[in-house]
Amino acid sequence: MKTPKQSLDAFIAKYDPRLAATAKKCLARLRKLAPGANQLVYDNYNALVIAFGAGERPSDVVFSLALYPRHLNLFFLWGKGLPDPGKRLQGSGKQVRSVRVDAAATLDEPEVRALLRAAIARAKVPFDPKRKGKLEIRAVVKTQRPRRLAKK
Repeated sequence: MKTPKQSLDAFIAKYDPRLAATAKKCLARLRKLAPGANQLVYDNYNALVIAFGAGERPSDVVFSLALYPRHLNLFFLWGKGLPDPGKRLQGSGKQVRSVRVDAAATLDEPEVRALLRAAIARAKVPFDPKRKGKLEIRAVVKTQRPRRLAKK
């Protein structure tokens, strides 16, 4: 039986190697920014989603990284209310906003770091850096869109 880490690595390996490498770098940065976070993994129909929150419920999630065949997105579950002077957040829904991640360095940009810090500070369940977070596979759907682009 695979460990959650082995399962996550296998899910990421389905993607183009460059996108997979970027995703791994992004996850490492996000883990450093949110020590003690639980990571909830959903291998859905459209995307692979790794959600970060201090609690164990989906409603405790603060942000997530989603892998699509062409790109990555950083989603803020309560993004509508976040201060965004740099106008980095995209979306027009009632609560969720996102930032397109073209490279792991996107997460190092001051405006994106500020969004992440603000989201963490506003979390309903506070993050505890002394706690060891868990990696948990929450859902894997059998029918999925292709994870890599078709070769031309």
